Amino acid sequence: MGNMAIHWKALRRAACLIAACAIALTAQPSEDAAYQRRVREVQSVPGLVAFWDFVLREAEAPHRFLAHAASGPPAFPLDAENYVRSYWQEGRPATYADFPLLGRGPFGQAVQFHQEAESNFRPVLLAPRRAIHDTGLDVKGPGASVSMAVWMIRQGGNHAIAGIWHEGTDLVVQGKRAANVQAGRRQYALFAGLAANDGAAAVHVSENGGPSFGDIYARNLATTRRRIPTVPPDAAGKQLDAAWSVVGFVFDNRNNTVTAYLDGEAEDYWIEEPRKHPFFRWPANAWLQAKLHRMPGLQEGEDPVFPQDQFYEPPEGNARRRRLSASGSERVWELTYEFTKVQLTERRTPQGKWLPSEWKLLSLRVNPFWFAHDLYTPKTKEDGGPFTIGRVIHSGWNNSTQQWIGGVAVFNRALKPQEMRHLANIGRTGKPQESQIQPIAKPVD
Repeated sequence: MGNMAIHWKALRRAACLIAACAIALTAQPSEDAAYQRRVREVQSVPGLVAFWDFVLREAEAPHRFLAHAASGPPAFPLDAENYVRSYWQEGRPATYADFPLLGRGPFGQAVQFHQEAESNFRPVLLAPRRAIHDTGLDVKGPGASVSMAVWMIRQGGNHAIAGIWHEGTDLVVQGKRAANVQAGRRQYALFAGLAANDGAAAVHVSENGGPSFGDIYARNLATTRRRIPTVPPDAAGKQLDAAWSVVGFVFDNRNNTVTAYLDGEAEDYWIEEPRKHPFFRWPANAWLQAKLHRMPGLQEGEDPVFPQDQFYEPPEGNARRRRLSASGSERVWELTYEFTKVQLTERRTPQGKWLPSEWKLLSLRVNPFWFAHDLYTPKTKEDGGPFTIGRVIHSGWNNSTQQWIGGVAVFNRALKPQEMRHLANIGRTGKPQESQIQPIAKPVD
């Protein structure tokens, strides 16, 4: 692993709400013992099902990357694939030569996903469905929870990082019809913010593998307020060494929450006026449709064919109430719940009874995000998607997130905040200063 130990200085991040941190990630382990110690730290967290550090590889060509398990032999070798060729029959095959290596990182190695010049070339590292189906990595179904941590350097883009998130090839984007048409097979994945918060740490989850809230895309997502620190694509040397981040998430099935993490912290995050937001307008509308549906008669703004299984109804009991106005015939309340802040207008009937007449969603909590479903369970192996790293399969051929990835760890349980913090501190030296972010008010563990 090399004889020289290089210590990374902490990067002062203007966009970060955490105080400047006295932490430095160490680069390539100075000796095999240091590397093994870090791997054991990841393996010691209960529930580990796969940990790719991009050091562990097969002995024979093409020397595919292997995942450490909590115990037992390595598993889940990663294939190199150009998904445009696989589904649209365009472009050249991908090989391991298409994934540059950094030669250092939190665990000693990292692979790069960069902006591809060829429009029909989108290389991805993946564990195919046949290799992961019904394994611990294939987290799905009743009661199942999942957590993930990824050690990465962001260099641009807001799309995929890692997970089981086959978006489908059944949509026609810019006239590109797939030769191999498949519907979506989404379960869980990390993204770099998407339109929810460009450049943040974000986690997608799906209960049906397909779209949600009446849109053509999936829209259940939690995101951090803070954005992942970013360096330019031509960054090298010490600038790269100082730019490592740990993004992650926890889907807690028991508590119906999905929470996004950045560098071990999960910040409480609310979106104001979500109906105007480019991403969260979808759950906001699904919330409103549920309210209108439960009022007698067809209401103004109600969509009578909106799918009822896509209503968004976070728990709204025990409100913190504030009266905004009142008259003899009308009163207006601001109601604050665990995941929503609502404006309710009530009107008095001729019989003197107060009834709801208008609902407005003022604010939506998006970290943690309320998700009262089990993860999508494919009916057959063929109905499931692969586990991909660096990109996801989708009809838009997006160039994805430009990034170095130095570790991907998946756990088949809901990790506690202190466990996520522990993972984020692996390979770091120095004592962190006190965080200044707003923590999540109600623990999700």
